[in-house]
Amino acid sequence: MIPTVEWKEGRVWVLDQSLLPRKIERVVCEDYRMVAQAIRDLRVRGAPAIGVTAALGIALGAQAITDQTDAGFRKAFSAICQEMAGTRPTAVNLFWAIDRMRRVAEESTSLPIPLIQSRLVEEAQAMLEEDLSINRALGRHGSAIIQDGYHILTHCNAGALATAGYGTALGVVRAAWEQRKRIHVFADETRPVLQGARLTAWELQQDGIPVTLITDNAAGAFMRQGMIQVCLVGADRIAANGDVANKIGTYTVAVLAKAHGIPFYVAAPLSSIDMKTPSGAQIPIEQRASAEITCGFGGSSIAPDGIEILNPAFDITPAEFVTGIITEQGIVRPEDLAVQFQ
Repeated sequence: MIPTVEWKEGRVWVLDQSLLPRKIERVVCEDYRMVAQAIRDLRVRGAPAIGVTAALGIALGAQAITDQTDAGFRKAFSAICQEMAGTRPTAVNLFWAIDRMRRVAEESTSLPIPLIQSRLVEEAQAMLEEDLSINRALGRHGSAIIQDGYHILTHCNAGALATAGYGTALGVVRAAWEQRKRIHVFADETRPVLQGARLTAWELQQDGIPVTLITDNAAGAFMRQGMIQVCLVGADRIAANGDVANKIGTYTVAVLAKAHGIPFYVAAPLSSIDMKTPSGAQIPIEQRASAEITCGFGGSSIAPDGIEILNPAFDITPAEFVTGIITEQGIVRPEDLAVQFQ
């Protein structure tokens, strides 16, 4: 699979996910503002991928700072970080990545500016490689919940496209498939941007993993018929009490799963766990453009002109609906987060 994002020839290359699956094309970002715009426009999306991409964007921006005085470099670097922080407010990995890049800069104050710039590139590239390793470890731990013959329901995309590679929720699926377990994935289409239809279904199809695409409002019917054995999603932020912010519609899936006695698991790296946020009530929910709802994927209007629109990108699933959280260190119950990761 083409890398989601990479550092190449001194620039940031991003797979344009807004064009998938009809077209495979990469955006070559010449400056950090192009990287920030790619994140805003969902050309790159998924919490881990956003974090890695932001780090690479910050490194790219730092290379272009011409002021070689310490004060001048710090001021310009701070502006780059601030620009990146304003792209997607819900994904905590974004702020984790920015803080990590800030620390590298702060810990290098005694070094010449060119060496600081080099260290920032090295750190961003290290974060990319770490993400790949984390996802594989997460997949190995999570595969234990997948039994041979299971039908798995997913919502949105938490695959290689949402990370530096391999995936979180789909990383669990991939690990189970590599263990030769006979599995089948039901992928919610995930309105309004159709990440399940365009991305998850495409990823699984590329890997030869059996997948069936369903509409979002069909999930309950399939659960009632006994066709789903486990629900598996990613997360953009997990609060200290185990509440989970993920793509809008995740809460609905979790409620349906609880009503039908089906386990509901969240797969996310530790960088998605925000111990500074007490509960889901404090997680900011990004509001996106009404055109995502009123226009079809081809751009044609599918709603009356002037209709009022609410388009939150995410919802909060309370911890009581979450069976377990799969991380690179193992599976933890939501109520144990504070004890294990404080």
